[in-house]
Amino acid sequence: MSGPPPGRYLKPSARRVKIQTGFPQPELLDLPWSTPLAEWPDDVLVAYPRGISRHVVRFAQVGDRVLAAKETTARNAAREYDLLRRLRQLGTPCVVPVAVVTERHSRDGEELPAVLLTEHLNFSLPYRVLFSEHPDANIADKLVDALALLLVQLHLAGFYWGDVSLSNTLFLRDAGRFAAYLVDAETGELHPQLTKGQRSYDLELARTNVAGELMDLLAGFHDDSHEGPPLDPSMTTGEKAHYEPAAATTALTQIVSSAPVPVDPFITSERIVETYQKLWAELTGAERFPHEQRWRVAERIKRLNDLGFDVEEASLDTDDDGYVQLVPRVVEPGHHSRQLHNITGMNARENQARRILTDIAQFGRALYPGLPDDLTGALWMQEVYSKIMSAVPADLRTKREPAEIVHEVLEHRWFLSERLRQDVPTSQAVEDYVESQLRSRPDEQVML
Repeated sequence: MSGPPPGRYLKPSARRVKIQTGFPQPELLDLPWSTPLAEWPDDVLVAYPRGISRHVVRFAQVGDRVLAAKETTARNAAREYDLLRRLRQLGTPCVVPVAVVTERHSRDGEELPAVLLTEHLNFSLPYRVLFSEHPDANIADKLVDALALLLVQLHLAGFYWGDVSLSNTLFLRDAGRFAAYLVDAETGELHPQLTKGQRSYDLELARTNVAGELMDLLAGFHDDSHEGPPLDPSMTTGEKAHYEPAAATTALTQIVSSAPVPVDPFITSERIVETYQKLWAELTGAERFPHEQRWRVAERIKRLNDLGFDVEEASLDTDDDGYVQLVPRVVEPGHHSRQLHNITGMNARENQARRILTDIAQFGRALYPGLPDDLTGALWMQEVYSKIMSAVPADLRTKREPAEIVHEVLEHRWFLSERLRQDVPTSQAVEDYVESQLRSRPDEQVML
C-alpha cells in the first residue's frame, strides 16, 4: 500500500527547508522556519538576554536544549558552522555549533535568510549582565583578563578572530574570576599559524573595541546601588571542624559589599594588551641559560602549569658556548581541570579546579597523610563535596554551577572562621551561605 504524498502531513514550519546538522534532532523540524526570526512566537522562545549583534538573534527551546538562532547568509552560516566545529576539535573555548538551516521560505514563497544554530552555553553571562548593579573596575579587569587568555588560546590554535570584543564573547564564573568563550566566529579565519601582523591586528581591535564598549556602557548606565544581605557574625558552632579550609582568594572581596571602583575604559582596554603580551611571551618565548642551570627547565614548566597549561612539546637546543635554549612548541590549556577530573571525576573550569585541588590537598594532609591522590580525592568527594551539594536546596542549584557553589562555600567558610576567630564546620558554613548569599542571587542557568 502506497503512503501519502511526500510532505502532505508535515507541519508548515517544516516545508521547503534544509537542515545540515551533526546532532539529528526531530524537534528542529517543529521550529517555525517559514517565519522571520524576529517574528517567532513567544511559546518557542526563551527569555535570555541578548548581546549586541549585527544580526537578528533569538533563543529557542528545542527538546531539552536551548539553542541560539542567528539569521545570516547561507554562505556565512555554513562557513561559521565549519569554523566552530574545527575550533571545538582543537579544544578552544567556543560555543557548540548545532545546525545550518537554509532554503527557508515564507508562506508567501518569499526567500528568508539562513539560520545558524548554536547551543546556548549553560550558566553563561553576557558582559553587560555583570554590570547590572554598578560599573566596577574589578569586574572589568577580570573580564579583559579572561578575554586576553581566550585570544591567546585562539591565536595558539591559528585562529584569526577579526572582530575581538566583549560582545562576541560569553563569560562563565570561574572561582572568583571569569572564563571566556568565543560566540561569534563570522569574521574569523583558521590558519596553520598566525603571523605577528595578524596577532597584532587582533590585539589592536580588542583594545579599541573594549574601550568603545565600556564607554558605551558607562554612557547609558544608571546607578542602582544594591547591598546584599549581611553575613551573620553571631553564628555559633556546635561541632569541631575536621580540617582548616584553604585561605580565601581575591574573590573574597565579592562576598563583602564594598564601594565599586570606577571603570576607566582606556586603562582597562590597555590592560588586555599587557595581559595578552605577558601570556604570549610566557607560553611561546625562548629562554636561554647556561647548561649548569638545567633546573630552569622544570621552573619554566611549573610557571606554565601555574598559568593552567601543560607542555606537550618543547625544544631544547644547545650551542657551542654551553648555553641551552628552551622554547615551548605545543602548550595545552586545562592543566588543573584535567588533574581534578583524574582524581575525582569532577568537571570544573581552570580556576575552580585550582581552588578545589588546594582544598583537597589540605584535606588530605590533615586527615589522610600519605594517601594517594586519587583516594584522597574520592574521600573529599564523599566528605566535603557531597555534603555541600546535598545541603543546597534543589531549587537554588540553578543559581550557580556545582563547582562554583563549592568554591564559594569554601570561601565563605574561611571568611566566617576569620570573623568568628574559630573554626567553622562546613555544614554551618553551607547553611549561612545559602541564606545570606545564594538565595538572593538570580538563576543564572535559567534566567539572567
